[in-house]
Amino acid sequence: MFLDVSVANTMLLLWFAVFILAAILEASTMALTSVWFAAGAFVSFIIALIWPNAIVAQVAAFLVVSAFLLFEIRPALKGYLQKNDIKTNSDKLVGKIAVCTTAFKAGDRGEVKIEGKIWTAISNEDIKLNDKVEVLAIDGVKLVVKKAE
Repeated sequence: MFLDVSVANTMLLLWFAVFILAAILEASTMALTSVWFAAGAFVSFIIALIWPNAIVAQVAAFLVVSAFLLFEIRPALKGYLQKNDIKTNSDKLVGKIAVCTTAFKAGDRGEVKIEGKIWTAISNEDIKLNDKVEVLAIDGVKLVVKKAE
């Protein structure tokens, strides 16, 4: 059973449109996300050219190729391309104890002293002067802290 020529042409246009839209989206975000869907659409477009009646194969190829590239290739490529991270020793502060040098309320900014240096800090709880706090994370140039137990 053969499909109508208009259905085959519609599928070609559909895969071409998905390819173009995904490529434009990737070019505007550079997030290494939609490029994989563009590749899946390209493979499906080629299948639609060769076997215009194989709509199930086109959809399956789109899903398999896109998923494979997104979940297998993207993480490896993203790690390889992410070379602009500047490594600092500040990560070693996570888990350490600091002393509050200014009292501050939950959500506000305050200051803590750790390893002889003053840092801006934020917390989800009120912190009093001279309270000991544990560093949970580093958010930009601020320490995220909580009261030490």
